[in-house]
Amino acid sequence: MAKYRGTMTEKLNGNDAVNLAAEQSKSTSRRNIVELPDLPVEQDTANLRQGPNIHDGLLALLPLVGVWRGHGQAHDDNGDYEVGQQIIFAHDGENYIRYDSRIWRTDSEGNATGQDSRETGFWRISEKDEIELVVAGSNGYVEIMYGEPMTERAWQVESASTMVTSTGPKDLGPGKRLYGLMPNNDLGWVDERLVDGEMVPRISGQLSRWAG
Repeated sequence: MAKYRGTMTEKLNGNDAVNLAAEQSKSTSRRNIVELPDLPVEQDTANLRQGPNIHDGLLALLPLVGVWRGHGQAHDDNGDYEVGQQIIFAHDGENYIRYDSRIWRTDSEGNATGQDSRETGFWRISEKDEIELVVAGSNGYVEIMYGEPMTERAWQVESASTMVTSTGPKDLGPGKRLYGLMPNNDLGWVDERLVDGEMVPRISGQLSRWAG
């Protein structure tokens, strides 16, 4: 499940990276998340070409902003299974990024077979480039994670505090996550958890930019 790890921290030639991003944005640059009208403050945007300017304090996280969709694998007590996923990284001009993840189960051909789990939260980054991630899961947990950018295209965070509700996952041990842009500009990510003294992949995915 951690097959994306080796490609997320690879350095890409600057010109190649710009050309890949430009080619990819031809089909995504006019898309954005659905917005409700008439709020008296700035709307969230997942498209850096639309809406408010991104806060200067978020520049180290800027490549994450967008809507990402793709497929991956997850693990539960019954073993590994295939999933689809959408992740939204959006901002409203303030010094945080809103994070929203939605995962659904799929068959071997990638067709959706039912809901799985959701997460929502916020990413922040300090003046010392320390990442702060606060996330709440629909399965019944709240987690605080800290980390740092590994490169300008890869970010790692680790559990600092995890709280589980009475109906939440009892075996959710401390973990770490790696997010990174792959050479083809897809977003790869993996969540690993401590199980019997060993870090074991719990969820991983490879997502393409859908908007932004």
